[in-house]
Amino acid sequence: MAKDGTLKRLYKEWTLIGSLTASGLPAAIYALQNSLLQISYRNLDSLTFSMLNQTKLFFTALFTYIILGQRQSIQQIGALFLLINAAILLSIGEGSSKASSTDNPDEILFYGIIPVLVASVLSGLASALCQWATQVKKHASYLMTVEMSVIGSLCMLASAYKSPDGTAIRQRGFFDGWTPLTLIPVSLNAVGGILVGLVTSYAGGVRKGFVIVSALLVTALLQFVFDGKPPSPYCLVAFPLVITSISIYQKYPYRLKKKDQ
Repeated sequence: MAKDGTLKRLYKEWTLIGSLTASGLPAAIYALQNSLLQISYRNLDSLTFSMLNQTKLFFTALFTYIILGQRQSIQQIGALFLLINAAILLSIGEGSSKASSTDNPDEILFYGIIPVLVASVLSGLASALCQWATQVKKHASYLMTVEMSVIGSLCMLASAYKSPDGTAIRQRGFFDGWTPLTLIPVSLNAVGGILVGLVTSYAGGVRKGFVIVSALLVTALLQFVFDGKPPSPYCLVAFPLVITSISIYQKYPYRLKKKDQ
């Protein structure tokens, strides 16, 4: 922020109302989304979770159209549905196989699949709101990242007051169970938050989602390395669909017709 001059303008232009208008609602939505994702993490394997989480692309496209009027071409709409079909194919296949191996299959549905789907809806809404704030209201992306971190942390602290996690923190301390390895995901999420803000600002929420889909390849590789679990047949079918959808989406952007210009 100091390097790009944002910090100097901050003292002159920043207001609490402006901050809450641009960052308050997305921060609260992301805080709720993260709580739902934590529930889902515990009940789905990493690859199934990641694939199902990509349904947020559809909701991002939907909300950017509602809020920003950002249209998609026919080919892009087809690419979105192709991607969703890939995610659903994998999640249903993996979910059913996991449900058959557990004594409580409803737990997979209510504490694994449903939370991540609701989180995907919230993610699409928050992404569209962030894009509106940075592109329409010209809110600096670095500043918005800081504001959302502060507001989101306050929301999480408030929610932890009555939750089991809050009780555990009060009894055993905030850093109970931490190891040096815990700093790795914390640091990656911190850096990722800044990068996501920049990508959302310059490329848009939907393209951000398609970039994140590429991380599924890394997820599959790391799951094999650390868990010794090779990709399932559902994964092998879903990955070509994902790659095809990305190629179609990037190749056929929406173009304004003369009457729309």
